This record gives sequence, C-alpha cells and structure tokens, in this order.
Amino acid sequence: MSESGSQLLEVARVGCTDEYLDHLTYKRLSNTRIAKNERFSEILAGLSATEYRHYEFWRRYVPEFQVKANSFRVDLIVLLRVLFGLTFAVRYLDRHEASVIKRYRAVAELIPPQDRKAFDEMLRDEEEHEKEFGQKIETSSVHYISFVVLGLADALVEITGIHAGSLGIYNSTEISGLAGVVAGAAASLAMSSAAFAQAKQGFTGSARLSAVYTGVSYFITAVILATPYFLTPSQVVALSASLVLAVIIVASITYYSSVISGKGFSRDFLEILGIMFGTTLVLYLLGSFIRIAIGMTI
Repeated sequence: MSESGSQLLEVARVGCTDEYLDHLTYKRLSNTRIAKNERFSEILAGLSATEYRHYEFWRRYVPEFQVKANSFRVDLIVLLRVLFGLTFAVRYLDRHEASVIKRYRAVAELIPPQDRKAFDEMLRDEEEHEKEFGQKIETSSVHYISFVVLGLADALVEITGIHAGSLGIYNSTEISGLAGVVAGAAASLAMSSAAFAQAKQGFTGSARLSAVYTGVSYFITAVILATPYFLTPSQVVALSASLVLAVIIVASITYYSSVISGKGFSRDFLEILGIMFGTTLVLYLLGSFIRIAIGMTI
C-alpha cells in the first residue's frame, strides 16, 4: 500500500474513534435528565446523529476497524456538564475541532471522487453546523459570565493588594485578614451597583442578576483569599497560601471563560497574574514604608 493510502487509513481510524465517541457523548448528554430541557435534548440528539454520520463516512475506508468505547471520556464530559453547565460541556467538546478539520483537510486530495460530496458536507458540519448548534444551547448563566469574571478579577487584584498592604502596615495576619473581609464586603456592594448600572446600558439580561453575580463572586473571593490569614500567624505562610489560592481561582475562571468564549487561555491568565502580583508587591512595599515612616508597632 502506498504512503498516501496508509495516511488515509490512519486518518480514517482516528476519525472513526473521534466521531463515534463524540456521538456517544452527545447521545448521553441528550438525556433529558442531563440536558434539563427538552429543546436542548433535541439539539443534542441532532449533534449525536451528525457525529454518527461522520463516523459512518470514515468507516467505509476501514470497515474492519472496531472502535473501543472510552467510557471515561464520556463520563468526564457528563461530569463537566454537572459541574459547569451544558454550554461549557459542549464548547469543551468543540475545542478540538480545529485540529480535526486540519487533519481531515490533509487527506482531502486522497478522498475518491465519488466520496468528495459527502466529505465536503462533513467538513461543513465541522466548521459551521456544530458551532451553530452549540450557540443554540447557551444556558442563561453564560450571559452573566462576564460579570462573574469582573467580580473575580477585581477581587483578586484589590484584596490581595489590601492584604499585602495591611501586612506591611500592621505586621499582623489577623488584622490583614479582617481588613480584606471588610474591604471585600464594602467593595462587593460597590461592584454590584456598578454592574447594575452597566447592565442597564443595553445588556439583554437582567440587571439585578448581573449585580448579584458580580457582588457575590467578589465577596466569596475576598473570603477565600482572607482565610489563610486567620489560620496562621506567619506572614509569609499566610500571604503565600492566599496567593496560591488566587492563582488557582485565576486559572479556573480564565479557563472556563476561554472555553465558553473560544478565546485563548494563556494571554488573559498571564495578564491577570501580572497585575495581581504587581499590585501585591507595590502595596506591600507602600505599607511597609508607611509603618516605618510613622513608627507603627501594631
């Protein structure tokens, strides 16, 4: 067999596996108990049928090939749906589409003329139809993700800075923790008001829910970041633990947002980290300078 023929068969085997597993996953998600919505269930069933057609296309080149069903992969997607919502689970599945399309296009010239129409239709499905289906199953919470990110990002920068500045001034982890909680409560109310006003300017969702998402995410983040300061008298341990928690939160929300929006992860993640650590360092130095300048001994 020629090298080009072997390449086509290899892509066909990989295509069979990917498409069949995606078919099983969408079929599992279409279960109304998981989808929680009959319309969503129908859309997911349509996606499942589309993936099965793609599987059948590739199987014509490797009829003897048997796909080994990977139940772990299917269970993982169902778990993501439970934890992060249906839209996230479907968008997570779609993230590998770019590499799939690239792999398919690499063997486009090897597809027999009688199969080219079906091949082109499959590519169109991969490029357009499935993304259109994905947009139809956006849950209401997705519309408010920007407000959650706003609350989290502001809290991460401001609260870590407040903790660091308070440590520099007071030299006490408990006081620094309290300062973060009090400031977080006040700032969460201010952020809620700002989000409410912002949502009033042309946002299609609820302004009240926007305010709630922003304020609650801000205050919860402030409490999480303050917790280490009440558990240890060591400034280094408290600040380090709080920053580790902050990095985990940044990574989680940035990844979630990148999956939902289809944007890159690294740039946004590094930008927020850079601002957060820069603010922490500057405010700690400022707090230390103030303490030394006025001779505080608290």
